[in-house]
Amino acid sequence: MNGLKQYSAAETETLDQVSLESRALIRTASTLNAIKENWETRQAELAEALEKNRKLWTIIASAMQDDDCPQPREIRVNIVNLALFVFKKTIAIIAEPKPESLGILININMNIAKGLSEHPEAAKLEPVP
Repeated sequence: MNGLKQYSAAETETLDQVSLESRALIRTASTLNAIKENWETRQAELAEALEKNRKLWTIIASAMQDDDCPQPREIRVNIVNLALFVFKKTIAIIAEPKPESLGILININMNIAKGLSEHPEAAKLEPVP
């Protein structure tokens, strides 16, 4: 493993779950934004980027459905509904790829990441029965 990969692996091992989720959302949003901003040269990367974003949202939605999820029920339901929207939008983009269509996915990821970073105490909430 090269030095950069070792550093990255060590860095992620020390981050809490909320920080990891926030970074993953930012990373996928950044990739989608780079494709959007450089559509002519990076459009070929779209399918892979959308797949990574879909996998991330699948993980997030699954976590919201776990019995031991510490988030309040209302937030859990809202996040699952947001994930469903992301999935539907992803399918629409695959069917008709346009750079301007990526903006909504980028904004969702960045806004959720921002919310996570502003409220790290959310990870410490007690489970709701």
